[in-house]
Amino acid sequence: MKYTLHQLQVFLEVVNQKSVTKASEELFLTQPAVSIQLKKFQDQFPLPLTEVIGRKLYITPFGEEIAEAARNILKEASTIQYKTKQYQGKLAGKLSISVVSTGKYLMPYYLSDFVNNHPEIDFKMDVTNKQKVVRDLEENKTDFALVSVLPNHLELEKLPLLKNSLYLVGASERVNNFKTNVKAIFENEPLLYREGGSATRNAMEVFIKGRNYPVSKKIELTSNEALKQAVIAGLGYSIMPLIGIKNAIDQGDISIIPYKGLPINTQWNLVWLKNKKLTIVADAFLSHLKKEKETIKEKFFDWID
Repeated sequence: MKYTLHQLQVFLEVVNQKSVTKASEELFLTQPAVSIQLKKFQDQFPLPLTEVIGRKLYITPFGEEIAEAARNILKEASTIQYKTKQYQGKLAGKLSISVVSTGKYLMPYYLSDFVNNHPEIDFKMDVTNKQKVVRDLEENKTDFALVSVLPNHLELEKLPLLKNSLYLVGASERVNNFKTNVKAIFENEPLLYREGGSATRNAMEVFIKGRNYPVSKKIELTSNEALKQAVIAGLGYSIMPLIGIKNAIDQGDISIIPYKGLPINTQWNLVWLKNKKLTIVADAFLSHLKKEKETIKEKFFDWID
C-alpha cells in the first residue's frame, strides 16, 4: 500500500461529513480533487470503504475500521511534527477551547498575543451553545472552556477573567418613545430570549420569575448576535450581556434602560476538568493568562467597570 497522509486526511473528512461536497468545502479543495484522492485511496483496498444509496453517502463497517486507524496514524504523524519543533525550542502542539456564543466577543483578545507569538501551535476555538460546551468538557474533548455560569455537576478548575454584566435593553428609538413605567415592559411588551439552556436566558428568567412578572409575549432566538439584531430592529426588549452590545450602544442603536435589580453581574471564567493533565501548550497558555489577564483587561475592557 502506498497511501499518503493527504489521502488519509481527505478520507477522514469524507467520513466526518458523510459528503464529498461538504468535505471539499472543509478542506478548501474542489469536489473533483476530493473525489480523485478518495478513489486513489479506495483502489488500495479489496473491500469498499463507502457506498452510495440513493443520493446519500454511507461509510461501510470496513470503512469505519479504516477511518479509526487513519485517525491514529494522523495523530502519531502530528506528534512527530510537534516533537521535532519542540526539540528545536519551539512551543508546538494543539490547543482547543470551547466557547459559549457570547464569549466570542471576549476570548480572541485573550488568545491573540499567545497564538501570534507561537505560530507552531494548531489552535481551534469552537463557538457554540452552552449545552455543547458542557458536553465537550464532560467528554474531555477540549482543553478549556469559556463560560459565565459554572456547570455544578462537574469538578472544575477555573481562572476568572472578566466581569459579565447583563442589562435591560431596547432599540434606542423604541426606548425613547416608551412613556409608561418600565415595569410595563415586562408585563406588556414582547420580550426576546435566548434559547433554552443559555446562561443569558437563565439569568433573565430568574430575574423575571423572582418578581412574578406576567410575561405576555416571548420570542426566542438561538444566538446572541441574532438577539442583538432583533433588539436593534425594534422587535422587543431583552436582558443582555454588555460585552456583546457595546458597539450597538456606542452607535446609538441600543439603549440601556435603568431598572432596580439590574445589572445582573456574573463572571467570565476559563475552566478545565479538575483532574485533567494539561498538555505543554495548554499549560503554557494558562501561565500566559495568569500573567497577562489584568493587562489585557486594562487594554481592551477598561470600559466594563
